[in-house]
Amino acid sequence: MKCQSLHSWKVSPKEAFRIQKQLRKRIFRGKPLRLDKIKILAAADLAFSEKFIYAVVAAYSFPDLELIEAVSAKSRLSFPYVPGLLTFREGPTLIKAFKKLKSGPDVIIFDGQGIAHPKRMGVAAHMGVLAGKPSIGCAKSRLIGTHKAPPIKKGSFTLLYDGGEVIGAVVRSRDNVKPLYISRGFKIDLESSIKIVLSCCRGYRIPDPIRYVDAESKKLARAGQ
Repeated sequence: MKCQSLHSWKVSPKEAFRIQKQLRKRIFRGKPLRLDKIKILAAADLAFSEKFIYAVVAAYSFPDLELIEAVSAKSRLSFPYVPGLLTFREGPTLIKAFKKLKSGPDVIIFDGQGIAHPKRMGVAAHMGVLAGKPSIGCAKSRLIGTHKAPPIKKGSFTLLYDGGEVIGAVVRSRDNVKPLYISRGFKIDLESSIKIVLSCCRGYRIPDPIRYVDAESKKLARAGQ
């Protein structure tokens, strides 16, 4: 799978914030993505060791969620930890993994934020632009914004706001469990993002594809491969 080279990754934090501002202009909501048009769905996550970062990307058939292929990549950590700029730590390794992926996904779910980010440029939004694919942020916790608690039943949700702007949804993916924080990334709307994530939650709080890439990336980090 190809990714566009729209900017350098070897930049200062100040320059990285400027790049985010420029890339934000490329983010658009997009038309609703019909689930019956999705044939391949991909998920991406990363894990860290002391000096390295490990990315895993997995492609699944949809809607049955049969694993088609899984790829991984490893890089030495080079960008400092700066709140709001995590994609500049993670992006190069994700791109290395995406380039190994033979299956062309119709949508990508990231374990992280989409536009529910101070600069509206979480990993799902940023990487969605570079990949040119509809992308969804599916985070386990809130980064910014305010919301009311959603009802306890699976599929219930409330909207996540920041300064009066809807930046995502707080979604109950299973009865009586902590909600997920879902936000659109690139080329997709919030309603479609919620439907796609819920369709991937097969008895667990976390969508099955995200559970897989999360476990695999952590396994690589522990092994130091």
